[in-house]
Amino acid sequence: MRQYQVCSNCVMDTSDSKIVFDESGVCDHCIGFTRDVLPNWHPNERGKALFAQQAERIRAAGSGKPFDCIMGMSGGMDSSYLLHLVVTEFRLRPLVFHVDGGWNTDIAVSNIQSLIKGLGLDLYTEVINWEEMKDLQLAFFKAGVPHLDIPQDHAFVATLYHFANQHGIKYILNGGNFATECVRNPLEWLYYGTDMTQIRDIHGRFGSRALKTYPFSSILFHKFYLRYLKGVQVVKPLNYLPYTKALAAEVLAQAYGWRPYPQKHFESRFTRFYEGYWLPTRFGYDTRRVQYSSLILTGQMTRDEALEKLAAPAYDPATIDEDFEYIASKLGISAAELRQYHTMPLKTYRDYANQEWLFDLGAKTLHLLGIERAIKR
Repeated sequence: MRQYQVCSNCVMDTSDSKIVFDESGVCDHCIGFTRDVLPNWHPNERGKALFAQQAERIRAAGSGKPFDCIMGMSGGMDSSYLLHLVVTEFRLRPLVFHVDGGWNTDIAVSNIQSLIKGLGLDLYTEVINWEEMKDLQLAFFKAGVPHLDIPQDHAFVATLYHFANQHGIKYILNGGNFATECVRNPLEWLYYGTDMTQIRDIHGRFGSRALKTYPFSSILFHKFYLRYLKGVQVVKPLNYLPYTKALAAEVLAQAYGWRPYPQKHFESRFTRFYEGYWLPTRFGYDTRRVQYSSLILTGQMTRDEALEKLAAPAYDPATIDEDFEYIASKLGISAAELRQYHTMPLKTYRDYANQEWLFDLGAKTLHLLGIERAIKR
Protein backbone atom coordinates (compact mmCIF):
# COMPACT_ATOMS: atom_id res chain seq x y z
CA MET A 1 0.00 0.00 0.00
CA ARG A 2 1.23 3.48 -0.86
CA GLN A 3 2.58 5.51 2.07
CA TYR A 4 0.31 8.40 3.01
CA GLN A 5 1.45 11.83 1.85
CA VAL A 6 -0.12 15.29 1.67
CA CYS A 7 1.08 18.06 -0.61
CA SER A 8 3.45 20.55 1.04
CA ASN A 9 1.77 23.44 -0.80
CA CYS A 10 -1.96 22.59 -0.87
CA VAL A 11 -3.94 19.88 0.95
CA MET A 12 -4.38 17.28 -1.79
CA ASP A 13 -3.18 13.89 -0.60
CA THR A 14 -2.83 10.26 -1.57
CA SER A 15 -6.57 9.68 -1.34
CA ASP A 16 -6.10 10.75 -4.97
CA SER A 17 -4.40 7.54 -6.12
CA LYS A 18 -2.95 9.23 -9.23
CA ILE A 19 -1.31 12.12 -7.38
CA VAL A 20 2.40 12.71 -8.03
CA PHE A 21 4.79 14.75 -5.89
CA ASP A 22 8.05 16.42 -6.86
CA GLU A 23 11.22 16.35 -4.77
CA SER A 24 9.86 19.19 -2.62
CA GLY A 25 6.60 17.40 -1.89
CA VAL A 26 4.54 19.65 -4.18
CA CYS A 27 1.77 17.82 -6.01
CA ASP A 28 0.99 17.76 -9.70
CA HIS A 29 -2.26 19.68 -9.12
CA CYS A 30 -0.21 22.67 -7.94
CA ILE A 31 2.38 22.26 -10.66
CA GLY A 32 -0.32 22.10 -13.35
CA PHE A 33 -1.99 25.25 -12.01
CA THR A 34 1.27 27.22 -12.02
CA ARG A 35 2.25 26.03 -15.47
CA ASP A 36 -1.07 25.94 -17.36
CA VAL A 37 -3.48 28.34 -15.65
CA LEU A 38 -1.60 31.26 -14.12
CA PRO A 39 0.09 32.46 -17.34
CA ASN A 40 -3.25 32.55 -19.19
CA TRP A 41 -5.65 33.67 -16.45
CA HIS A 42 -6.27 37.42 -16.12
CA PRO A 43 -9.12 38.15 -13.67
CA ASN A 44 -8.41 41.88 -13.78
CA GLU A 45 -8.98 44.87 -16.02
CA ARG A 46 -7.47 43.00 -18.95
CA GLY A 47 -9.90 40.12 -18.50
CA LYS A 48 -12.80 42.49 -17.91
CA ALA A 49 -12.09 44.20 -21.21
CA LEU A 50 -12.01 40.86 -23.02
CA PHE A 51 -15.34 39.82 -21.55
CA ALA A 52 -16.84 43.22 -22.32
CA GLN A 53 -16.15 42.49 -25.99
CA GLN A 54 -17.76 39.06 -25.64
CA ALA A 55 -20.77 40.61 -23.89
CA GLU A 56 -21.18 43.05 -26.78
CA ARG A 57 -21.32 40.13 -29.22
CA ILE A 58 -23.88 38.37 -27.01
CA ARG A 59 -26.07 41.48 -26.84
CA ALA A 60 -25.87 41.88 -30.61
CA ALA A 61 -26.88 38.26 -31.20
CA GLY A 62 -29.89 38.73 -28.93
CA SER A 63 -31.05 42.03 -30.37
CA GLY A 64 -34.82 42.01 -30.79
CA LYS A 65 -35.20 38.75 -28.85
CA PRO A 66 -36.65 38.29 -25.35
CA PHE A 67 -33.21 37.28 -24.05
CA ASP A 68 -29.70 37.10 -25.44
CA CYS A 69 -28.31 34.10 -23.55
CA ILE A 70 -29.25 31.38 -21.10
CA MET A 71 -27.68 30.42 -17.80
CA GLY A 72 -28.36 27.66 -15.32
CA MET A 73 -29.17 28.77 -11.78
CA SER A 74 -28.62 26.44 -8.84
CA GLY A 75 -28.69 29.03 -6.09
CA GLY A 76 -25.03 28.35 -5.34
CA MET A 77 -22.46 31.13 -5.01
CA ASP A 78 -20.91 30.78 -8.47
CA SER A 79 -24.15 30.97 -10.44
CA SER A 80 -25.60 33.64 -8.13
CA TYR A 81 -22.64 35.99 -8.43
CA LEU A 82 -22.38 35.34 -12.16
CA LEU A 83 -26.02 36.35 -12.64
CA HIS A 84 -25.48 39.53 -10.61
CA LEU A 85 -22.43 40.54 -12.65
CA VAL A 86 -23.72 39.90 -16.16
CA VAL A 87 -26.96 41.77 -15.52
CA THR A 88 -25.74 44.71 -13.47
CA GLU A 89 -22.33 45.34 -15.07
CA PHE A 90 -22.66 44.01 -18.62
CA ARG A 91 -26.37 44.59 -19.36
CA LEU A 92 -27.00 41.05 -20.54
CA ARG A 93 -30.53 39.66 -20.59
CA PRO A 94 -30.21 35.99 -19.68
CA LEU A 95 -33.01 33.49 -19.52
CA VAL A 96 -32.47 32.15 -16.02
CA PHE A 97 -32.97 28.40 -16.11
CA HIS A 98 -33.39 26.22 -13.04
CA VAL A 99 -33.64 22.42 -13.06
CA ASP A 100 -35.45 20.98 -10.05
CA GLY A 101 -34.12 17.48 -9.43
CA GLY A 102 -36.08 17.07 -6.22
CA TRP A 103 -33.33 17.91 -3.71
CA ASN A 104 -33.34 21.72 -3.36
CA THR A 105 -32.70 23.07 0.12
CA ASP A 106 -34.93 25.83 1.45
CA ILE A 107 -31.94 28.19 1.42
CA ALA A 108 -31.33 27.51 -2.27
CA VAL A 109 -34.95 28.25 -3.18
CA SER A 110 -34.85 31.47 -1.14
CA ASN A 111 -31.55 32.58 -2.70
CA ILE A 112 -32.81 32.00 -6.22
CA GLN A 113 -36.01 33.91 -5.62
CA SER A 114 -34.14 36.79 -3.98
CA LEU A 115 -31.89 37.27 -7.01
CA ILE A 116 -34.68 36.90 -9.54
CA LYS A 117 -36.80 39.47 -7.72
CA GLY A 118 -33.91 41.82 -7.05
CA LEU A 119 -32.80 41.83 -10.69
CA GLY A 120 -36.31 41.93 -12.13
CA LEU A 121 -35.88 38.74 -14.14
CA ASP A 122 -38.08 35.78 -15.01
CA LEU A 123 -37.20 32.26 -13.89
CA TYR A 124 -37.83 29.21 -16.04
CA THR A 125 -37.97 25.99 -14.02
CA GLU A 126 -37.88 22.47 -15.44
CA VAL A 127 -38.93 19.74 -13.00
CA ILE A 128 -37.42 16.29 -13.52
CA ASN A 129 -39.77 13.31 -13.21
CA TRP A 130 -39.13 12.27 -9.63
CA GLU A 131 -39.88 8.56 -10.03
CA GLU A 132 -37.34 8.31 -12.84
CA MET A 133 -34.74 10.40 -11.00
CA LYS A 134 -35.21 8.26 -7.90
CA ASP A 135 -34.82 5.03 -9.89
CA LEU A 136 -31.59 6.22 -11.51
CA GLN A 137 -30.14 7.41 -8.20
CA LEU A 138 -30.95 4.09 -6.53
CA ALA A 139 -29.27 2.27 -9.42
CA PHE A 140 -26.05 4.19 -8.74
CA PHE A 141 -26.26 3.35 -5.02
CA LYS A 142 -26.68 -0.34 -5.89
CA ALA A 143 -23.75 -0.15 -8.30
CA GLY A 144 -21.46 0.71 -5.37
CA VAL A 145 -19.66 3.53 -7.21
CA PRO A 146 -18.54 6.86 -5.72
CA HIS A 147 -20.06 9.13 -8.40
CA LEU A 148 -23.61 9.14 -7.02
CA ASP A 149 -24.33 12.70 -8.13
CA ILE A 150 -24.32 11.86 -11.84
CA PRO A 151 -28.13 11.46 -12.05
CA GLN A 152 -28.56 15.03 -10.77
CA ASP A 153 -25.66 16.57 -12.67
CA HIS A 154 -26.54 14.88 -15.95
CA ALA A 155 -30.17 15.99 -15.74
CA PHE A 156 -29.10 19.59 -15.13
CA VAL A 157 -26.69 19.69 -18.06
CA ALA A 158 -28.88 17.78 -20.51
CA THR A 159 -32.02 19.82 -19.82
CA LEU A 160 -30.18 23.11 -20.27
CA TYR A 161 -28.46 22.08 -23.52
CA HIS A 162 -31.62 20.67 -25.06
CA PHE A 163 -33.56 23.81 -24.18
CA ALA A 164 -30.88 26.01 -25.76
CA ASN A 165 -30.92 23.85 -28.88
CA GLN A 166 -34.71 23.82 -29.22
CA HIS A 167 -34.99 27.59 -28.83
CA GLY A 168 -32.03 28.61 -30.97
CA ILE A 169 -30.06 30.15 -28.09
CA LYS A 170 -26.44 30.63 -29.14
CA TYR A 171 -24.79 31.54 -25.82
CA ILE A 172 -24.81 29.54 -22.59
CA LEU A 173 -23.30 31.25 -19.55
CA ASN A 174 -21.56 28.88 -17.17
CA GLY A 175 -20.38 29.58 -13.61
CA GLY A 176 -17.32 27.35 -13.87
CA ASN A 177 -14.18 29.20 -12.81
CA PHE A 178 -10.53 28.90 -11.86
CA ALA A 179 -10.87 31.01 -8.71
CA THR A 180 -12.68 28.30 -6.75
CA GLU A 181 -12.29 25.27 -9.04
CA CYS A 182 -8.75 25.29 -10.41
CA VAL A 183 -8.06 21.93 -8.74
CA ARG A 184 -10.25 19.27 -10.29
CA ASN A 185 -11.77 16.30 -8.56
CA PRO A 186 -9.83 13.14 -9.40
CA LEU A 187 -11.64 11.02 -11.98
CA GLU A 188 -11.97 8.10 -9.58
CA TRP A 189 -13.86 10.39 -7.17
CA LEU A 190 -16.28 12.06 -9.57
CA TYR A 191 -16.46 10.41 -12.98
CA TYR A 192 -17.62 12.08 -16.20
CA GLY A 193 -21.27 12.99 -15.85
CA THR A 194 -22.14 12.61 -19.54
CA ASP A 195 -20.76 9.13 -20.22
CA MET A 196 -23.95 7.65 -21.68
CA THR A 197 -22.42 4.19 -21.93
CA GLN A 198 -21.81 4.11 -18.17
CA ILE A 199 -25.20 5.56 -17.27
CA ARG A 200 -27.04 3.05 -19.45
CA ASP A 201 -24.97 0.13 -18.16
CA ILE A 202 -25.57 0.96 -14.49
CA HIS A 203 -29.26 1.65 -14.99
CA GLY A 204 -29.64 -1.44 -17.17
CA ARG A 205 -28.21 -3.61 -14.40
CA PHE A 206 -29.81 -2.02 -11.35
CA GLY A 207 -32.74 0.13 -12.50
CA SER A 208 -36.33 -1.03 -12.23
CA ARG A 209 -38.25 1.24 -14.62
CA ALA A 210 -37.87 2.79 -18.06
CA LEU A 211 -36.51 6.34 -18.13
CA LYS A 212 -39.06 7.73 -20.58
CA THR A 213 -38.74 11.42 -19.80
CA TYR A 214 -35.39 11.72 -18.00
CA PRO A 215 -33.17 14.00 -20.15
CA PHE A 216 -30.03 12.58 -21.73
CA SER A 217 -27.17 14.34 -23.49
CA SER A 218 -24.09 12.61 -24.81
CA ILE A 219 -20.70 14.29 -25.00
CA LEU A 220 -20.95 14.17 -28.80
CA PHE A 221 -24.23 16.09 -28.69
CA HIS A 222 -23.16 19.02 -26.56
CA LYS A 223 -19.41 19.12 -27.24
CA PHE A 224 -19.51 18.68 -31.01
CA TYR A 225 -23.02 18.83 -32.50
CA LEU A 226 -24.16 21.92 -30.59
CA ARG A 227 -20.80 23.64 -30.69
CA TYR A 228 -19.68 23.07 -34.26
CA LEU A 229 -22.88 22.37 -36.19
CA LYS A 230 -25.31 24.64 -34.32
CA GLY A 231 -22.83 27.33 -33.23
CA VAL A 232 -23.73 27.23 -29.54
CA GLN A 233 -20.99 28.69 -27.35
CA VAL A 234 -20.44 28.06 -23.65
CA VAL A 235 -18.95 31.14 -21.98
CA LYS A 236 -17.40 31.25 -18.50
CA PRO A 237 -17.38 34.93 -17.52
CA LEU A 238 -15.99 34.38 -14.01
CA ASN A 239 -12.66 33.38 -15.56
CA TYR A 240 -12.33 36.92 -16.92
CA LEU A 241 -13.47 38.87 -13.89
CA PRO A 242 -12.23 39.48 -10.35
CA TYR A 243 -13.91 36.78 -8.28
CA THR A 244 -13.34 35.52 -4.76
CA LYS A 245 -15.68 33.79 -2.31
CA ALA A 246 -15.39 36.66 0.17
CA LEU A 247 -16.21 39.30 -2.44
CA ALA A 248 -19.17 37.35 -3.80
CA ALA A 249 -20.59 36.60 -0.35
CA GLU A 250 -20.41 40.26 0.66
CA VAL A 251 -21.96 41.61 -2.53
CA LEU A 252 -24.74 39.02 -2.66
CA ALA A 253 -25.63 39.44 1.01
CA GLN A 254 -25.81 43.22 0.79
CA ALA A 255 -27.69 43.39 -2.51
CA TYR A 256 -30.10 40.47 -2.16
CA GLY A 257 -29.97 39.08 1.36
CA TRP A 258 -28.33 35.99 -0.12
CA ARG A 259 -27.35 33.38 2.48
CA PRO A 260 -24.19 31.23 2.22
CA TYR A 261 -24.00 27.44 2.50
CA PRO A 262 -21.72 25.46 4.85
CA GLN A 263 -19.82 24.09 1.85
CA LYS A 264 -19.65 24.40 -1.93
CA HIS A 265 -22.45 22.44 -3.67
CA PHE A 266 -24.52 22.18 -0.50
CA GLU A 267 -27.46 23.94 -2.15
CA SER A 268 -28.65 20.38 -2.86
CA ARG A 269 -29.80 18.29 0.11
CA PHE A 270 -28.58 15.15 -1.65
CA THR A 271 -25.17 16.59 -2.51
CA ARG A 272 -24.73 17.76 1.06
CA PHE A 273 -25.24 14.19 2.29
CA TYR A 274 -23.24 12.64 -0.54
CA GLU A 275 -20.18 14.92 -0.49
CA GLY A 276 -20.26 15.69 3.22
CA TYR A 277 -20.79 12.16 4.52
CA TRP A 278 -20.98 9.37 1.94
CA LEU A 279 -17.79 10.00 -0.04
CA PRO A 280 -15.41 10.55 2.91
CA THR A 281 -16.77 7.77 5.16
CA ARG A 282 -17.25 5.11 2.49
CA PHE A 283 -14.42 5.87 0.06
CA GLY A 284 -12.08 8.19 1.95
CA TYR A 285 -12.64 10.97 -0.59
CA ASP A 286 -13.10 14.41 0.97
CA THR A 287 -14.05 16.94 -1.71
CA ARG A 288 -13.10 19.75 0.67
CA ARG A 289 -9.47 18.90 -0.15
CA VAL A 290 -10.14 19.84 -3.78
CA GLN A 291 -12.12 22.96 -2.84
CA TYR A 292 -9.67 24.21 -0.22
CA SER A 293 -6.67 23.49 -2.45
CA SER A 294 -8.24 25.66 -5.15
CA LEU A 295 -8.65 28.47 -2.62
CA ILE A 296 -5.06 28.04 -1.42
CA LEU A 297 -3.69 28.29 -4.95
CA THR A 298 -5.74 31.41 -5.68
CA GLY A 299 -4.76 33.13 -2.43
CA GLN A 300 -8.13 32.91 -0.67
CA MET A 301 -7.15 30.51 2.12
CA THR A 302 -3.95 29.49 3.86
CA ARG A 303 -2.86 25.90 4.06
CA ASP A 304 -3.03 26.01 7.86
CA GLU A 305 -6.62 27.24 7.71
CA ALA A 306 -7.51 24.38 5.36
CA LEU A 307 -5.88 21.77 7.57
CA GLU A 308 -7.74 23.10 10.59
CA LYS A 309 -11.08 22.85 8.79
CA LEU A 310 -10.27 19.36 7.53
CA ALA A 311 -9.68 18.18 11.09
CA ALA A 312 -13.46 18.30 11.64
CA PRO A 313 -15.90 16.23 9.54
CA ALA A 314 -17.87 17.93 6.78
CA TYR A 315 -21.11 16.53 8.18
CA ASP A 316 -22.75 17.11 11.55
CA PRO A 317 -22.42 13.90 13.63
CA ALA A 318 -25.39 15.00 15.73
CA THR A 319 -27.78 15.02 12.77
CA ILE A 320 -26.37 12.33 10.46
CA ASP A 321 -28.96 9.74 11.58
CA GLU A 322 -31.72 12.19 10.66
CA ASP A 323 -30.06 12.75 7.29
CA PHE A 324 -29.96 8.98 6.70
CA GLU A 325 -33.67 8.77 7.47
CA TYR A 326 -34.49 11.70 5.20
CA ILE A 327 -32.46 10.48 2.21
CA ALA A 328 -33.74 6.91 2.55
CA SER A 329 -37.36 7.99 2.93
CA LYS A 330 -37.20 10.25 -0.12
CA LEU A 331 -35.67 7.43 -2.15
CA GLY A 332 -38.43 5.08 -0.99
CA ILE A 333 -36.19 2.67 0.93
CA SER A 334 -35.43 2.02 4.59
CA ALA A 335 -32.50 3.57 6.41
CA ALA A 336 -31.24 0.01 6.98
CA GLU A 337 -31.12 -0.61 3.22
CA LEU A 338 -29.28 2.66 2.66
CA ARG A 339 -26.72 1.65 5.30
CA GLN A 340 -26.22 -1.66 3.50
CA TYR A 341 -25.19 0.26 0.39
CA HIS A 342 -22.72 2.19 2.55
CA THR A 343 -20.95 -1.01 3.64
CA MET A 344 -21.11 -3.00 0.38
CA PRO A 345 -17.89 -3.71 -1.59
CA LEU A 346 -16.35 -0.63 -3.19
CA LYS A 347 -16.70 -0.21 -6.94
CA THR A 348 -15.34 2.32 -9.44
CA TYR A 349 -16.36 3.54 -12.87
CA ARG A 350 -13.97 0.95 -14.30
CA ASP A 351 -16.23 -1.86 -13.04
CA TYR A 352 -18.87 -0.84 -15.60
CA ALA A 353 -18.95 -0.12 -19.31
CA ASN A 354 -17.57 3.34 -20.03
CA GLN A 355 -16.27 5.68 -22.71
CA GLU A 356 -13.23 7.03 -20.90
CA TRP A 357 -11.26 6.65 -24.12
CA LEU A 358 -13.66 8.97 -25.96
CA PHE A 359 -13.41 11.68 -23.32
CA ASP A 360 -9.60 11.42 -23.36
CA LEU A 361 -9.52 11.60 -27.16
CA GLY A 362 -11.85 14.58 -27.24
CA ALA A 363 -9.85 16.48 -24.63
CA LYS A 364 -6.55 15.83 -26.42
CA THR A 365 -8.01 16.84 -29.78
CA LEU A 366 -9.48 20.10 -28.50
CA HIS A 367 -6.23 20.89 -26.70
CA LEU A 368 -4.12 20.24 -29.79
CA LEU A 369 -6.41 22.47 -31.85
CA GLY A 370 -6.04 25.20 -29.25
CA ILE A 371 -9.79 25.25 -28.61
CA GLU A 372 -9.67 24.24 -24.95
CA ARG A 373 -6.85 24.68 -22.50
CA ALA A 374 -6.06 21.58 -20.46
CA ILE A 375 -4.51 21.46 -17.00
CA LYS A 376 -1.99 18.69 -17.41
CA ARG A 377 -1.17 16.43 -14.50
